[in-house]
Amino acid sequence: MGSMFITADDWQHIAFRLTLALIVGCMIGLNRQQGGRPAGMRTFMLVSMGAALFVMIPLQAEGDSPYAATNALSRTIQGVATGVGFLGAGLILQESPRKSTVPKVRGLTTAACVWTAAGLGAAIGCGLWQMGLLGGVLTLITLSGVKRLNRSFFSQGGHNKKENTANEDDD
Repeated sequence: MGSMFITADDWQHIAFRLTLALIVGCMIGLNRQQGGRPAGMRTFMLVSMGAALFVMIPLQAEGDSPYAATNALSRTIQGVATGVGFLGAGLILQESPRKSTVPKVRGLTTAACVWTAAGLGAAIGCGLWQMGLLGGVLTLITLSGVKRLNRSFFSQGGHNKKENTANEDDD
C-alpha cells in the first residue's frame, strides 16, 4: 500500500489521484445524467475531484509532525462532508401535488450520490484509490442493480406498477 503523504513536486501521483477522482465522479454522474437527474456528469466530476483536492492539501503541507497533518486531514474531511451536505440539500425538493395532501420528496438519491462522490474523491485523494474504485463500482451497482431488483420484486408482488415506480426512486 502506497504512502498517503505526497510531496508538492510529485506530479505523477498528484495527476493520478485527481484524474482517478474525475473518472469515478464521471461514472456516477453519467448514471445520474442518463436518468435525467438534476445533477449530472460534470457536477459529480467536480465534486469528486474537489474533495480529492481538499484532502490532498494537508497531505502535501509540511507540518511539524505526522500527527499535525493527520489532525488537519481529519478536519478537512469533516469540512468537505459538511459542505457537500449543503450542496446535496439544494438538490432535494419537496413537492405537494394539488390532488394529494401528502408531500413528495425528490432528489434524495441524487443528494446521497453527490455526498458519496465526495467521499470517494476524498478516499482517492488520500491515496486509497482501490477503495475509491471499489466504492464507485458498488455505487453504480446500487444505483442500477438495486433499482432493477426493486422493480422486479414489486412487479411480482402484484402491486400497481405505476405506484411502485413513483416510490422506488425518490428523485
